[in-house]
Amino acid sequence: MKDRKRMVVVLVAVVLAVVMAAPAFAGGRAEREERPYIAVVSKGEQHDFWQQVRLGAADAAEEVGVEMTFEGPPSESDVHIQVEMLNSAIARGPVALALAALDTNAVMDQLTSLGGQNIPVIGFDSGVPEAPPGVIYANASTDNFAAAGLAAERMFEALESEIREATSRNPVRIVVLNQDARGESLLSRGRGFRDTMVDLIVDRTPLTADHIRVTGNPAFVEAHNPTRGDRVIIEMVVPASADATDTTAAASAVLGRVRDQNIRGIFMSNEGTVRGLLSASDDGAALPSDYPGLIAIGFDAGRAQKDAVRNQYFLGSVTQDPYSIGFQAVKLAFAAYQGESVADVDTGARFYTHENMDDADLVGLLYD
Repeated sequence: MKDRKRMVVVLVAVVLAVVMAAPAFAGGRAEREERPYIAVVSKGEQHDFWQQVRLGAADAAEEVGVEMTFEGPPSESDVHIQVEMLNSAIARGPVALALAALDTNAVMDQLTSLGGQNIPVIGFDSGVPEAPPGVIYANASTDNFAAAGLAAERMFEALESEIREATSRNPVRIVVLNQDARGESLLSRGRGFRDTMVDLIVDRTPLTADHIRVTGNPAFVEAHNPTRGDRVIIEMVVPASADATDTTAAASAVLGRVRDQNIRGIFMSNEGTVRGLLSASDDGAALPSDYPGLIAIGFDAGRAQKDAVRNQYFLGSVTQDPYSIGFQAVKLAFAAYQGESVADVDTGARFYTHENMDDADLVGLLYD
């Protein structure tokens, strides 16, 4: 009899516990349903650039009220790790996904599947080039063509008087160092600097396109470029490979021609080519002493590049806005999930010098 009473008491307790827990469980489930999940898969995670992207993504997720995960492989050569991360994120059932693909071909099946499920994918940073049509709803990225144009504008301002006085006997040569001739980001930067410089010379000096010659790597010399002039020469240089040894060798070769060919400006379109020039010039210290008046401009940030700008070895550099990249990627993903029409967003770029690099609105963009 006592056992039966004890059993009844236990059953009543269990029922009460279930009844009391049910609202809490339902509330938790409702809360999860009210906070859709958006996955962000980047090219990397350790570099300060990606940490700024993460920060922007997290702030956007909080603003729009979504659950967000951010992950990327240890390095930008770990394609298989990124693929695994993407698979894991998809398995969690995101309502939208933001992706900066290391290799589009490696994730083609996943992209096709996401498209078939009508799950919006937003590209960010370099995006997802050559993705299946309709899968990528929009991109949050730097307009690399326009960003490199900022560098051309600053270099033109510094060299305008020399360009105006250039002759066929003493032409002004400007070198553009590009790490490779394949990636869309670097192609756009090289072409953006090249075309902006040509336009500035034609628009703001007595020289015409007939006085300008674009030469060098064929990937950066296009049909619309002037190729016959002999007063201003814009030379597009690409090292044998992206390896540090080759970028340093290419930079050394350019510096070896500075005096003989009157090279007055060098633009480096990414951190790799910046490192090459710094390695070839004692971290930049040799530039003002051995090549007086040479105008050097870089792209991106990084500790060594920032030091070169601070020490005025470089006129300045262009930096992207990684925080804005992450912020806009999540905002676009949420808007696409909501069924809103979305379009590409230029996340902007800034030119920094020794005079403004410590300004509050720039410090966060100058990642190491």
